[in-house]
Amino acid sequence: MSQKPYYETMYILRPDIPEEEVETHVAKYRDLLTEAGAEVLDCQMRGKRRLAYTIAKHREGIYVQLNHDGDGQQVALLERAMRLSEDVIRYLTVKQDGPLPTPRSAPAAAEPVTAES
Repeated sequence: MSQKPYYETMYILRPDIPEEEVETHVAKYRDLLTEAGAEVLDCQMRGKRRLAYTIAKHREGIYVQLNHDGDGQQVALLERAMRLSEDVIRYLTVKQDGPLPTPRSAPAAAEPVTAES
């Protein structure tokens, strides 16, 4: 039962940037990984959440989770790009072993479908 390892990068964007710019950042980091030869497995917007402690005078942040597969060389390129960006206030990449977690569906969207059936 040997699953191929993958990488999970969670990064936090500043809460005061516009929605269009958030999408631009997500696309930029996704494209950076594909150009480096990695495969983007999943990208999830976790939304704006309160931080556990103040970071650069921000109490909230926009969380994004990016799951990707590759040889590990792309992690340095991705983290360098995030370090140079003023809009990313924190990032962390973790190597994961095991199956890729399935994305959670919204329970509110599932209820009307089951009620009609």
